[in-house]
Amino acid sequence: MAINVDTVYKTVLLILNQQQRGYMTPDEFNKVATQVQLNIFEKYEDDLNQQYRMPQNDTEYANRVKNIEDNLQFFQRTGATAYVGPHFTLTPTDIYRLGTVFYNSTELTQYAQRNEVTQLLLSPLTQPTTTFPIYLYENDTLFVYPTTIQTGVTISYLKTPADIVWAYTQGSLGQYIYNAGTSTNFELNVSEQTNVITRILAYAGIIINDPTIIQTATQETQLEEQNSKQ
Repeated sequence: MAINVDTVYKTVLLILNQQQRGYMTPDEFNKVATQVQLNIFEKYEDDLNQQYRMPQNDTEYANRVKNIEDNLQFFQRTGATAYVGPHFTLTPTDIYRLGTVFYNSTELTQYAQRNEVTQLLLSPLTQPTTTFPIYLYENDTLFVYPTTIQTGVTISYLKTPADIVWAYTQGSLGQYIYNAGTSTNFELNVSEQTNVITRILAYAGIIINDPTIIQTATQETQLEEQNSKQ
């Protein structure tokens, strides 16, 4: 279940409005929320890499590797390619990181650099075949060898998080009225809601020039990160 953008924005405003601390416009919120979501998303890969090197427990809800993978599942996609000779273009337009390349539903396990491809093609013993193909990925295109392969190539990937939008209409008094139909919710797991609000508040403290909010929100974020890695 994703995080509702209206819930987050209203919570942020509620906290900021205590003791008349300040206000965050919808446009400011949208830009900050988009950046916060991207920061959290990018951190998943580093956290996952770190957790793979640490012993894990077998409990149902406290396995950290499993929990991070659960968070990433909102961004996992599969996509098609189009052969435009001599390479394949990637059909999806929202690719953040390429995952696995498949040929006829079989994973291509050998990824090669440009210099490696040249060496592999020169030797009769290492030349790729349709049974054991190789691929090169550069400039957002796929070069699959042997070049007789011109169909059947698909990919898995992580999508780029969508921009957050708290959309609104204006009331008769100029007030902002939430419009759910044209808004874009967070794509993060609902378990990240507290983390999202805390990070947005840290940015909000900068916008309204309130060091107290910045310090409190930053300390809360750092504490949560430390606890997640222990």
